[in-house]
Amino acid sequence: MRAADMLVRSVSRCSRQLRAPIARPSLRIARPQCRRYSIPSSGAPQSANTSAGMLAPFVGELDRIAPSFKINGSQVRVLQTPTEFYETLKDKIRNAEKRIFLSTLYIGKSEKELIATLQETLRAKPDVKLSILTDALRGTREAPEPSCASLLAPLVAEFGPERVEIRMYHTPNLTGLRKKYIPKRINEGWGLQHMKLYGVDDEIILSGANLSSDYFTNRQDRYHLFSSRDITEYFSHLHGAISSLSFLVKPSGSASGFEMSWPDTNSAPSPLEAPKEFVTASTGLLSGLISPKTAPLTARDQIPADEQDTSVYPLAQFSQLLSPDTSTELPAITHVLKTLALPQFANSSWTFTAGYFNPAPSLTKLLLSTASHNNTVITASPFANGFYKSPGVSGLLPDAYTLLARKFVQAVYQSKRENSIVLREWRKGTVGEPGGWTYHAKGLWITLPQQPDPSITLVGSSNYTKRSYSLDLEANALIVTENEGLKKRLGDEQRWLQENTSIVTRDDFAKTERRVGLKVRIAMWIVQLVGGQL
Repeated sequence: MRAADMLVRSVSRCSRQLRAPIARPSLRIARPQCRRYSIPSSGAPQSANTSAGMLAPFVGELDRIAPSFKINGSQVRVLQTPTEFYETLKDKIRNAEKRIFLSTLYIGKSEKELIATLQETLRAKPDVKLSILTDALRGTREAPEPSCASLLAPLVAEFGPERVEIRMYHTPNLTGLRKKYIPKRINEGWGLQHMKLYGVDDEIILSGANLSSDYFTNRQDRYHLFSSRDITEYFSHLHGAISSLSFLVKPSGSASGFEMSWPDTNSAPSPLEAPKEFVTASTGLLSGLISPKTAPLTARDQIPADEQDTSVYPLAQFSQLLSPDTSTELPAITHVLKTLALPQFANSSWTFTAGYFNPAPSLTKLLLSTASHNNTVITASPFANGFYKSPGVSGLLPDAYTLLARKFVQAVYQSKRENSIVLREWRKGTVGEPGGWTYHAKGLWITLPQQPDPSITLVGSSNYTKRSYSLDLEANALIVTENEGLKKRLGDEQRWLQENTSIVTRDDFAKTERRVGLKVRIAMWIVQLVGGQL
């Protein structure tokens, strides 16, 4: 991703329908078909020292926060590299039989190979339907020059709206004079569709990666493939719900090559014409979908009870669309970290990673308050930051993140946690030079006392910032497992992400080359002044 594109992620991180969109199942609040609790009972109480016993304090409250699905740990595959992610995605698309749904911030305007892969499948298999959801501001930024929207619109022209649906979500926070006068790139600071859901038939990849060449080659992220009909169906509902709150993209003969309309069949009025009414309608649609009491759960995997060793909690952060806000991600991660503050978890450990290190203040406080030891924070080195040596104000951003990381290390010191929390910077070459990579991975792993590998992980689109918890649409999965094979895979993931890291201390930040100048502090102040967060 170009530095100018990435700046917007940091700075704060149209007519009537002509043809009907692809029909989708009703997304109104559904009664659960099968409520499944997270820790199976054998009839005897679990010892507090067993794996299930140690997990019990986590899952009891999680069952009240979010819906969950019971699967076997073998149904989760952990991918390692950008290339493996891309090749797996293309392979799944080529073998699709009924549906492909992709939720992402954007698809790179030059991703012709990915589009060709979709075309090949749609041409060869007339029963396959395709639904793509991106962000409207990010997806039309370059128009009338080539853009994400102009790349995707020809799919509708070739295969028809009955088989291909292209949707673009527009925040209700950017309307009227604000929308008219705030320039492109900066306007994305008022909220984006940020979910990364890549579903094909009955499998889904959850990731933090977008669909562009850097994420397919030299931008390290995380990627979990769930081979579960239930989990895929749930996230398909989530994808469909946000799609029904989004603009429809159609091909046109205009200079841009596309047009956008607000279908009468949408679940709410246009966010540009009636933003308050839009949020009211969105609340009615989404609150029931993400609540454990009313979520549309299914029971299609048919895993024998004695093989259900893993719980997956789908989490959503839809703060800008919910009034009151009943989002589930922040409450879930807050509960997990609060639980780690209990004395019985003194010998546990956690690893937290974010490519752009700026966790919400509440999360920083919780991380510092855990009883856990041998804890690690992984973030991008300035040399693995997408803004490294970029022109203009964006070139200040690596130093801005350095300042934030330094403040965290100082907070660790002030909390007297230097012996239990370390900060590691990830670097693989230098951005802009041959072999240079950027780092975009985010997530959390928790290893229980006397365990060699994690039993809990959080994967998905969230950056865990104030922006994630107020402006963007995020989707994640919290995995809680007793499956030894899955725990080993999570441990391997945690270890290989640290292979290109080195520990950074207060002494390192005190070196001349790591000092942050006044202009960086001013840039951070401007960021907050215009209404966004890094």
